[in-house]
Amino acid sequence: MLGKLKNIFFFPVANYFKFFAQIRLKRWNPQIIVVTGSSGKTTILHLIESQLQEKAKYSYHANSAMGIPFDILGLSRKTLLPAEWILLFILAPFKTFQKTFSEKIYIVEADADRPNEGKFLARLLHPDVTIWLNIGRTHSQNFEKLVSGLVTIDAAIAYEFGYFLENTKSLAIINSDSELIVNQLQKTKVKVEKINISDLDNYKLDKDCTEFTINGKNYKFKNLLPEEVFYSLQATFLLLDYLQAKPDKLFSKFQLPPGRSSILKGIKDTTIIDSSYNANLGSMTTLINLFKAYPAKKKWLVLGDMLEQGRFEQEEHEKLAAAILSLDPDRVILLGKLVSTYTYPKLKSVFANTDKLQAFNKLEDVLDYLLHNIKGGEAILFKASQSVMLDAVIEHLLQNKSDGDKLCRREKYWVIRRKQEGL
Repeated sequence: MLGKLKNIFFFPVANYFKFFAQIRLKRWNPQIIVVTGSSGKTTILHLIESQLQEKAKYSYHANSAMGIPFDILGLSRKTLLPAEWILLFILAPFKTFQKTFSEKIYIVEADADRPNEGKFLARLLHPDVTIWLNIGRTHSQNFEKLVSGLVTIDAAIAYEFGYFLENTKSLAIINSDSELIVNQLQKTKVKVEKINISDLDNYKLDKDCTEFTINGKNYKFKNLLPEEVFYSLQATFLLLDYLQAKPDKLFSKFQLPPGRSSILKGIKDTTIIDSSYNANLGSMTTLINLFKAYPAKKKWLVLGDMLEQGRFEQEEHEKLAAAILSLDPDRVILLGKLVSTYTYPKLKSVFANTDKLQAFNKLEDVLDYLLHNIKGGEAILFKASQSVMLDAVIEHLLQNKSDGDKLCRREKYWVIRRKQEGL
């Protein structure tokens, strides 16, 4: 019932804030760069930030039809509790005519999680440049009603993201290896820069760094980055060329936010790879492929449900099993109803009569299992949709408790949720 009410009032409420945001945006009048797609947007945003630094404003933690108007107005949700909304409604008109931001460039991470959200944001922003590098079944349950004999779920999601191309004024930077994205180019008449995997000469992953060789040039990062980040690197260089900005080829100021392949020291000399911020099949597969290349003798996976998949949830979770088997991990720990129902049976036939596979429905049971079975030296990858809250488990496995500040979901709402889960 609550979910239905949220859907009914989502756009009427969003339009209230959009009305004031449009006025302030027109007064500000920055050059607008939209970063969109189903996953990896935050990585691109931070790659661009490492280059432009204070020359631009960035829409941190704001990518929705609600969040972006908030960001333009200088509003933010701090506790994520319902009572905040009263103050936000009151403040919006007053924020409209306050002094605008000083930056002349606005880098916006924009999503399209439901029908009409892409159109809503594209028509608010009218970006000068759109960067769109991937498409996947994130929040696919919201698009089910658009599926027919002629329209697939993937095409329906891509069409919504295509509104950003339709409303772009100068340049579109796209992944030309994605047929779904290429099919949407008919919506735009602006210049299009296409990125192709053939430009990647080599990809190398070490324990605490990643190296890309692109068109004969080497780029090294002190982060664990999947091979797909190649597209983000190329997009960043193309954007800098458009902006006539000189690149820092060392990316010396690049830093990802918590929960995106963060490397943390765990108990008993374990290595924790925290990618617990969110998950869909595309990002799950990407991280599992990264883990394949990661140099470790003992590899454990702790994976949770991929939520909001609607009638495709069985298909997506069964495909997850195939990705897991391609890694052949030393141990797989599953958390949640969906992975237990759909992923576990596909793995059980392969892992029969072994202790390599476990499935749980409670966070505390996963934590208890890990505490009792970690022997030492394991590399453990954590990934799930955000509501699964795997960060709550990671927090108890840290060697240095002060590293808890490096985890995602520290807001009051999530603190309350963790307590409710007994963690």
